[in-house]
Amino acid sequence: MATVAEQWVLVEMVQALYEAPAYHLILEGILILWIIRLLFSKTYKLQERSDLTVKEKEELIEEWQPEPLVPPVSKDHPALNYNIVSGPPSHNIVVNGKECINFASFNFLGLLDNPRLKAAALASLKKCGVGTCGPRGFYGTFDVHLDLEDRLAKFMKTEEAIIYSYGFATIASAIPAYSKRGDIVFVDKAACFAIQKGLQASRSDIKLFNHNDMDDLQRLLKEQEIEDQKNPRKARVTRRFIVVEGLYMNTGTICPLPELVKLKYRYKARIFLEESLSFGVLGEHGRGVTEHFGIDIDDIDLISANMENSLASIGGFCCGRSFVIDHQRLSGQGYCFSASLPPLLAAAAIEALNIMEENPVHGQRHRVNSGALPGERREVSPSSESTDPVTSEEAADGSMHSAEEALESGHLEDNQHHHLPSV
Repeated sequence: MATVAEQWVLVEMVQALYEAPAYHLILEGILILWIIRLLFSKTYKLQERSDLTVKEKEELIEEWQPEPLVPPVSKDHPALNYNIVSGPPSHNIVVNGKECINFASFNFLGLLDNPRLKAAALASLKKCGVGTCGPRGFYGTFDVHLDLEDRLAKFMKTEEAIIYSYGFATIASAIPAYSKRGDIVFVDKAACFAIQKGLQASRSDIKLFNHNDMDDLQRLLKEQEIEDQKNPRKARVTRRFIVVEGLYMNTGTICPLPELVKLKYRYKARIFLEESLSFGVLGEHGRGVTEHFGIDIDDIDLISANMENSLASIGGFCCGRSFVIDHQRLSGQGYCFSASLPPLLAAAAIEALNIMEENPVHGQRHRVNSGALPGERREVSPSSESTDPVTSEEAADGSMHSAEEALESGHLEDNQHHHLPSV
């Protein structure tokens, strides 16, 4: 019986082979051949080698010339030849031993050499010492840090503020704290270098629109809206951000904030506003481009600025709603991993805020002075909604002297309009 059963099974197998489609048999044959090859082939190949004598090895080592880590740079390169400043860089400045009129400083309100700031910093120095030697979350939070954050929040009329110890790291840390891989960021092509590094760190999808071109931005937003309708499930978890500067570092133009706010609500995006140059300069009280245009501060999701310009200190800050700012205390890399701002600089920034609040004419005087230089600067009216440049780009390119000529004539100007220090 067993023999008959075995014969019957073999017959069925043969019939199955005949009835099976040709491509099925070919596939099975290929798989069988591949398995046989794997079983009998060597897992690795021995590399052919020729033993060299010690002398031959030494000769090869002597002949080998490694490639330089960096390309060769001329010793005459401007970056390697510094202009040495002696004394405070206020309105008059001594550069390479020659006294000049200072048109190159970011000391917009002239507070850098203010005796009140010096006294506040000195008092804090005697009380707290020079530095902090620790980040904010690890014994680096001083009472003066909390006071400064409270003062900045009140001055900007927001719920909360957070300070960073390095101006560049402020917006570069804030962007990747919120925007992650898969999110979409619409950013102006003229954005400063700090914004660019923040976007790189976020690894988000970046969509560039032409400088201050709201039609181009709307086109990109519409295209994204159409894509979201094709895949609503993905759209529900994708965040959209618009990142702009209040006063652009690379062009000197003001962003059209009222139009940006309209697009924000129409296409459900979030606005991040970088105000390092406009803070302390634009607006009746120096609150920046939001005050300049009369925009409700709550319409902006996040405002960032550094304290290295108008406040004549170091570091930067972000302000906005409490739940937005608190997230940076856990995710802002520059906040979490850098030593906190030295207390003396925080105290100086508080005193600078005091002066701005007591005497808002500082910012107005700056705008008047900007318009007083014939053919090269234009005044920005506090109530104007114009986005014209504060600094005429054509004048900067055509009528300003080179740095060397400026030093020789005793007038130091920052004439490299597109190569200003990034913030």
